[in-house]
Amino acid sequence: MEHEAKDQHFNFYIYKDGPDRKRQRSFLRHVLLTVLMLSAAFFLGSAFVITGCKETQCEPRGSETLPKGIVSRTSDLVMRSLSGPGNKKTSKKSMSLLAIAAGIKQKESVNKIVKKFPSTDFMVMLFHYDGIVDDWRDLEWSAHAIHISAVNQTKWWFAKRFLHPDIVSDYAYIFLWDEDLGVDNFDARRYISTVKEEGLEISQPALDPDKSEVHHHVTARNNGTRVHRKIHMLNNGGRMCDLNSANPPCAGFVEMMAPVFSIASWRCVWHMIQNDLVHAWGVDFQLGYCAQGDPTKNIGIVDAEYIVHYGLPTLGGLVEKKAQSLSHQPTARDQVRNRSYVELEIFKNRWRRAVKNDDCWVDLFEKSQKLKKH
Repeated sequence: MEHEAKDQHFNFYIYKDGPDRKRQRSFLRHVLLTVLMLSAAFFLGSAFVITGCKETQCEPRGSETLPKGIVSRTSDLVMRSLSGPGNKKTSKKSMSLLAIAAGIKQKESVNKIVKKFPSTDFMVMLFHYDGIVDDWRDLEWSAHAIHISAVNQTKWWFAKRFLHPDIVSDYAYIFLWDEDLGVDNFDARRYISTVKEEGLEISQPALDPDKSEVHHHVTARNNGTRVHRKIHMLNNGGRMCDLNSANPPCAGFVEMMAPVFSIASWRCVWHMIQNDLVHAWGVDFQLGYCAQGDPTKNIGIVDAEYIVHYGLPTLGGLVEKKAQSLSHQPTARDQVRNRSYVELEIFKNRWRRAVKNDDCWVDLFEKSQKLKKH
C-alpha cells in the first residue's frame, strides 16, 4: 500500500514504500546541492564586495562614503597664495619644523633663535602665550611664520592641539623649544646632520654648564664627545648613575626645554601628551617608549651643537621681590609650580593604571633590559 505525504513548501510527494525511491533520493540530492551552491555564491559575493570593492577597515574614520582617490589623509603648514597658479609643484626637499612658545618680552631672544634656522630648511611656528602677535610683524621672517595665539597656555597645550602628527607628517624633525635659549654655539643644519648620522630619534642640544640652569647632569655638555647618551656620576636628586644605568635620567633622557623629535617618534609622543595636563611633567621620563627602538641608543644629547638655558620664568609672572615673598601669600608663580607637581603625580598614576588595565601591553623597554642582563 502506498502512503503519500505532501510538503506544502516544496510541493512534491515523498513516497515511503513506492518503486521510485531511487529517483526520489536523486531529486533530493539535486535540491540540496543547488541550495549549497547558492549559499556559497552568496558568501563569496559578499567577500568580493568587502575585499575587492571597499576595504572600509583601511579607510580613515569618516571617509567611508568617499571614493578613495579624493581622500586626503594628511595636511601641512605651507601657506598658499590667493592668486596665481594653483597647481605649482612644491619642492620635495626635506624640511623640519621649529615651534617656539613665545612672549613679546623675549622677542630679541626668539629672533636670534629663528635666525639660526634657515628658511629653506625650516618652517617656523610661534605659540603666543601672551596674545600679542602684531608686534612681531617688523621681523623679516615673521610674515612667513605661522602665528597661533592663546593667552596663558603652555607649549604642550599648543603642541597637543596644533601639531597633530597628520598635520606635521611632511617634516623630518620637530624642534619644540622654549624661548629662553642662547644659540650662539648652535647650527641647525649641522645639528640635523649629526642626529641623522648618529641615528637619534629623540635628542636635544647639550647645555653649556657654566651659563645654563641645569636640572639633570645628563643634559650638560661633554667637551670630549660629539654626542653622549648616558652619564656615570651622581645626578641631581641623589640618583647614582653608573656603567650599568639604563634608565632616565641617567640614560635615554632629554629635558623638555629644547627637545627634537623625528617625525616617527613625534607620532608616538603626541599620543602620550595628556589633553588636560598642560605642563607635561613626567612625560620626559617616559620618552624612551617612543624612541623607535632601544632608548639608550636612539636618545641622546648633541655636544657638538650646544645652547644656553637661561631658565627665565614666563607663565605665572616674574619672580617676586623678597619682601613680597615674605608675606607667605602664594604668588602666581607659586601656583603654577604647585600645579606642575600635581600634574606630575596625576600623570604617574595614569601611567600605572594604564599599565595595570592593559592586558595586551608589553613593556618592550623592560623586556630588552632583562635580555641584556642575561
